[in-house]
Amino acid sequence: MPELDFADARLHYRLAGNPGGPALLLLQGQANSQRWWNEVRTDFEDTYRTITVDYRGTGDTAAPDADWTTRSFAADAAEVLRAAGVARAHVYGTSMGGRIAQWLAIDRPELVDRLVLGCTTPGGEHAVERDQQVRRSLLNPDPAQRRRALFELMYTGAWTGSPEDSTVLGDPTMTAAAARRHLRMSARHDAWDRLPEIQAPTLVLHGDEDLLAPVVNAELLAQRIPHAALHVLPGARHAYFDEFRAEASRSVRDFLAAAGS
Repeated sequence: MPELDFADARLHYRLAGNPGGPALLLLQGQANSQRWWNEVRTDFEDTYRTITVDYRGTGDTAAPDADWTTRSFAADAAEVLRAAGVARAHVYGTSMGGRIAQWLAIDRPELVDRLVLGCTTPGGEHAVERDQQVRRSLLNPDPAQRRRALFELMYTGAWTGSPEDSTVLGDPTMTAAAARRHLRMSARHDAWDRLPEIQAPTLVLHGDEDLLAPVVNAELLAQRIPHAALHVLPGARHAYFDEFRAEASRSVRDFLAAAGS
């Protein structure tokens, strides 16, 4: 994978798919590397040139712990696009990646063609948080029980995968300090006041059984971002993009394809 050098960090990113196609930047959730997109990216690579990045604290990126924010990660994403020679890209962010994508669209509107926000929230006092039972399950002192709880929040009981095989339950190479930084930055996200500034045509995707980020947050985003479209997937939880991949990826592809119409 190519690298991008900063004064204090070296970010690893990946280019794949159609080298002559429109660029599609994929931004994953909290405490995860670009492995989050291992399966889903293939749904787009016949048409799009996909770009993924290991955030600071994850994967093969080397960076010291610092006071990271979703806005500073958006600035990193803008630099990755520059290093990749991309003047303008579609952006698809899920979970914390959706929060990062919000800031990228706000701060660097010239870089964002179409925007997709999945299983995410506007942050701040307007966001609807997960309930106390969910919070307690994610604080279980037993790592195996904690991972199982997260798996059940990501997928329905019909999902045939297992926690051992999942690529969306956190980057196992992360330090505990880096994981805490990611948790803090995601919790502190608040783009509410700036969301009406988003110029990019926007699609908001969410599962209606998502307990990590309740679906009302999707409705708030769709109301707050000018002319945003909302697609709620019945029966889906937080990892809608994986378990309900056929419907979700088709919806994203149809939305992105409209850029050329």
